[in-house]
This record gives sequence, C-alpha cells and structure tokens, in this order.
Amino acid sequence: MRQSVALIVAIITNALANIFVKLGALSLANKKTFELLTCYLKNIYIWLGLLCFGVAFVSYSIVLTKAKLSVAYPVMTSAGFVIVSVLSSVLFKEHFSLSKIVGIVIIAIGIWIVSVL
Repeated sequence: MRQSVALIVAIITNALANIFVKLGALSLANKKTFELLTCYLKNIYIWLGLLCFGVAFVSYSIVLTKAKLSVAYPVMTSAGFVIVSVLSSVLFKEHFSLSKIVGIVIIAIGIWIVSVL
C-alpha cells in the first residue's frame, strides 16, 4: 500500500514538475545567458517545478525500495506521459490528435499489462 501511494505521488509530482517548468520557460524566451540565470532564480514556476521534482524523487525512491525497477519505471514514465499530454492540451492548447489519443490508450493498456503480470 505504501509503495502504491508513493508511486501515485511520484507520478503526479513528476508530471506537475514538467508543467511548472514549461510555465516558467514560457517567460524566459529570448533572454541572454546572464539574464536567463537571474530570471530562473526569480521565477516561481521554476521553483515549484524544482520542488515537485524533489518530491517525485523522494517518492520514487520509496517505491524502488520494494518494487521492481522493470515495472516501476515504465509505469512512472508512461503514466506521467499521459498526465502531461492531457494537461498540455488543456493549459497550453497543444493539439490533441486522434493518433495521440490512440497512442495514450495503447500506453494505458501497456501500463495495465506491465503492472499485473
């Protein structure tokens, strides 16, 4: 049970970290190198992304104390891909094509197969 909760936390915080970094990066376009560094330090979305990556790292480490890496890694990355794809469509208006939907369904089936076998 503890590993399941830790895995869910790791998946969600890893996906959120990517979303926050994207939000932060949107405000950093066309910055020069030194200016970019100071903008990173002042950007709340970058900090939230780093925080979420940290929580994801700790949670995933807990998962790996008991789970098989060959199961945990595909579940973590593919579930994260699904979450990021959906949130990217909603938040960033990224195109959600039929082929992407079919791919996400195939990934979801793959997650299910990997996790039960």
